[in-house]
Amino acid sequence: MKYLRPLLLALIWALPCLIGISQQSVRAAELPLTAAAIMELVAAHQDATEAERAHYTYIQHTRVASHKGKTIMCAEVTDSRVTPLGKGSHQELLTLDGRLFHKGRYITYADLPKKKSDNQGSDLELNLGDDDSDRGLVESMRNNFTNDNSTGSKDGIADNLFPLTTRQQVHEDFVLVGRERMNGRDVFHIRFRPKDRSDFGWKGEAYIDTTAFQPVLVRTAMARNIPFAVRALLGTNVPGLGFTVIYAPQADGTWFPTSFGTEFKIKFLFFYSREITIAAENRNFEKTHVNSQIVEGPTPPSPQP
Repeated sequence: MKYLRPLLLALIWALPCLIGISQQSVRAAELPLTAAAIMELVAAHQDATEAERAHYTYIQHTRVASHKGKTIMCAEVTDSRVTPLGKGSHQELLTLDGRLFHKGRYITYADLPKKKSDNQGSDLELNLGDDDSDRGLVESMRNNFTNDNSTGSKDGIADNLFPLTTRQQVHEDFVLVGRERMNGRDVFHIRFRPKDRSDFGWKGEAYIDTTAFQPVLVRTAMARNIPFAVRALLGTNVPGLGFTVIYAPQADGTWFPTSFGTEFKIKFLFFYSREITIAAENRNFEKTHVNSQIVEGPTPPSPQP
């Protein structure tokens, strides 16, 4: 009992300090995060998620179409199996359902065209303005936006369209708009645009899960229009170019893009004009490369002579 009194006195003396520390901790926890701090956390999670996505295979269902006015010039629906590689991913085409508007009627097909030699050029270069150029355009758009391995993406979508990872965020400015509710989740609403106002990069909006600090939805658009001088000289423009991607977690907490979409116009060399629509959906996820450990059992007895 003789030690109880000094202990109580020490506790009473320290109580205001403990209360002050506790209040400071609460106030620190309640301080609002800045847009830059939120996106730094997103970048860290995205960098980690890139490695986790390498453990998944999945099916990518894609619909791409080329329109001339109200007429669908070419449309393709594909299913591909996406398998991660050391860098990037490999897409194996499983099914293709295509139709091409040719001389007033639709021709259907179920295979990719044979590749041409480099000195022949692409279908789009050879047949610009012909019916077959729409097929080349559709297949080029699908490869460029959903099968681009140049950045090492493992999610079936060209990741340089969205400033989420550390290497992409250094070129962007971010502004926190507020907090909202989206797809059943509390999210931060953030706007972004290139730091360099002369850059032809992406601007847009990102909705970030407030707990997981993962993107729930991201929309992008061109930060600048193609200069009028270029449009007038080359007759080239891509008005309305922008993308929308939706993310969701798998059972183990690994976040993946589950859908990707865009709709924009292409105007080329004054006489060629098309509207492009792309919609991709990632589904049927399967986790692979699971680490396992073999536990050795007891050593069997040696056979008796």
